[in-house]
Order: sequence, then C-alpha cells, then structure tokens
Amino acid sequence: MNEQIQRLIDLDRVIHEPARLMIMMVLAAVEEADFLFLLNNTKLTKGNLSSHLTKLEDAGYVQIEKEFVGKIPRTVCRVTAVGQDALDQYRGQMQAIMG
Repeated sequence: MNEQIQRLIDLDRVIHEPARLMIMMVLAAVEEADFLFLLNNTKLTKGNLSSHLTKLEDAGYVQIEKEFVGKIPRTVCRVTAVGQDALDQYRGQMQAIMG
C-alpha cells in the first residue's frame, strides 16, 4: 500500500472531522474558552457544537466544566494534555502527508 495512503488511514478520526479540528485549534490557541466564545468563533449551531464537544470530551481531548456565574450557567472548555498531544501528532501527520 502507498505510504501516503497509509498515513491518511492512520489519521486520528476524532480530530480529523472538520468541526472538531476547528474546535481543537481554537481551544489550543487560548487557555480556556466558554461555550459562547466557541459558538461565535466556530459558527457552529449550539446543538452541533455541543455534540462535537461531547465527542472530544469522551476521547479525553477536552475538559468541560459547568459552573454558575451568579444565576447564569457557564460552560468552560480546555484542551487536555492528551488532547494537545493528539493535536500535535495530527499536525505532524498532516505535514508529512502534504510533504
């Protein structure tokens, strides 16, 4: 099998999905982000963003904390060390594929 094709097959499918990649890139650029910040920066719908965040959390790539500021709920997201490592590995794989 062609080496480049094998590299594509080996990509992390959790991160490779465009919406999740966008979320990971935004979160990697900041220390933490609340749901509204992610919503505005990714242009995803609330339901779509929530669904993708759940998949990233299930993979251990993001940490999600729900808190209240006064009586207003606030959801804060951060990239975990595992998530940062996975993103770094993904970047390396993509660079190798692209040449």
